[in-house]
Amino acid sequence: MALERRRILYSGHVQGVGFRWRTESALRGLPIAGYVKNLPDGRVELILEGSPADNDEAARRVRESLGRYIEAEAQDTGAGTGEFSGFGILR
Repeated sequence: MALERRRILYSGHVQGVGFRWRTESALRGLPIAGYVKNLPDGRVELILEGSPADNDEAARRVRESLGRYIEAEAQDTGAGTGEFSGFGILR
């Protein structure tokens, strides 16, 4: 199965509300790699590497857990790079 890399940018009231910590918690147990981090422009960036189905599940969990803070999201996908060994918060 091919590894997919998905980048999701969330905007809204997504900083200062525990978004990164809750994202990491919501994705625990999924066989994905990548990171979540705050961007200087007020958005949050989520990078996922996993199967398309696992990335779909990760995105669904984030929306389910944090949807009240998200006003918009933008996604793009490409081939996975395998550069990540796990998932975590970048500061």
